[in-house]
Order: sequence, then C-alpha cells, then structure tokens
Amino acid sequence: MQVELEQLLILQDRAQKIRQVEAELRTLPQERRSLDAQVTAAAAHLEALKQRGRLVEVEKKKLELDVGARAESIARLKTQQYETRKNDEFSAMGREIERYQNEISGLEDQELELMEQADQLKAQVAAEEKQSATVKESIARQVANLGSKEATLSSRLEELKKERAELAGKVDEDLRDRFDRLFASKGDAAVVALENDFCTGCHMKVTTQTAVRAKGGREIVSCEQCGRILYSGS
Repeated sequence: MQVELEQLLILQDRAQKIRQVEAELRTLPQERRSLDAQVTAAAAHLEALKQRGRLVEVEKKKLELDVGARAESIARLKTQQYETRKNDEFSAMGREIERYQNEISGLEDQELELMEQADQLKAQVAAEEKQSATVKESIARQVANLGSKEATLSSRLEELKKERAELAGKVDEDLRDRFDRLFASKGDAAVVALENDFCTGCHMKVTTQTAVRAKGGREIVSCEQCGRILYSGS
C-alpha cells in the first residue's frame, strides 16, 4: 500500500502543477488587456493635449478676426472724420475710434496669453509624444514577452498532462477515481500528511485508530473529518 500512496503523491504533484500552470495561463489575457489599456490611456492623453492645442489655435484665429474687424471699423471712422464738417459728429466718431482701440488692446492681450498657452502646449505635446513612444516600445516588449510566456506555459502544460496521464495509468482505477473526486472537491490536495495525529488538510485531530492505521502504511486511510487520504508525515 505504501507504493500506491507514493504513486498518488506523485500524481498529486503533477495535478497541482497543472492547476498552477493553468492559473498562470488564465492571467495572461488580463495582463494583455492591462497593457492595451496603458497604450490607450497614453494615446488618449496625447490626443487631449493636441485637441487643447487646436482649440487654442481656433480661439487665436477668432481673436485675430475680431481685431481685424475693429481695425477696419477704425479705418472707416477715420475716413468719415475727414469727410464730416460737423464737430459733434467728428467727436462722436473719435469716441468710437477710441472704444475700438481699447477693445483691440484687450483682444491683443488675450491673444498674447493664448500664444503663451500654445507654446506651452506644443512643448507638452512634444514631451508626451516622446513619452508615448517610449511607453509603446516598452509595452510592445512586454506583449512579446507574454507571447513567449504563453508558449512556454502551454508547452509545459502539455508535458504535465502527458506525465499525469502516464502516472494515472499506473494507479488502481477505483483509487484513481477516488483521488480525482477528492482533488476536484478540495481544491488543494487529496493526499495529505498526518502530523502529530492531526490531518494537515483540515487541521483536525483524527481518532487513535485512524492514526495507527495511517502510520502502518498498509492500507489507504482517510481523515474522518474531510475525507482526504492520509499518509504518515511523522
């Protein structure tokens, strides 16, 4: 019976490794999505900066048109001033000219502020483009590494499954079925050590009779509490 326990422990080792490799493989899609999200976020941030730059340019153009319109109004009023012979009309047009000039001064101040913003945004865009290129390059390497990792894990999984199948063929069919049910239901181990009369699977103390039988190693013994197969660990 000791031989069967050893076979079960080896079989369990392969089953646990298979489960571990499968768990690692399941994480890869999420890792890829995370990397894709980083690329998307970097691109979105860069596009937002560029959009702000475009809006500033549109606003600058609007101010330029507003300044131009007022400059034309000033030119027209000055022409009309030369043509009029009435002092009150001349003074009224003078006041209009002064108002337009004040408005132009305010618009030009706004235009200067926008020019400063545009320069700052251009610098930010240039820096972000450089950073974005670095991020893309880094992520491309990480994606390639994930591909290599997936290939390695898949190959390892096939090897382990093959080993497990070969090992399972050497175990008594009823015992193997019992092991498979336990391993599937317990989620960690179907065969565990008995240490100081405690099952290391459920951490409960077994009866003296069970402990003696397990330590004897002449039969397959199960924990009364959790049903796991026991072997003597002390």
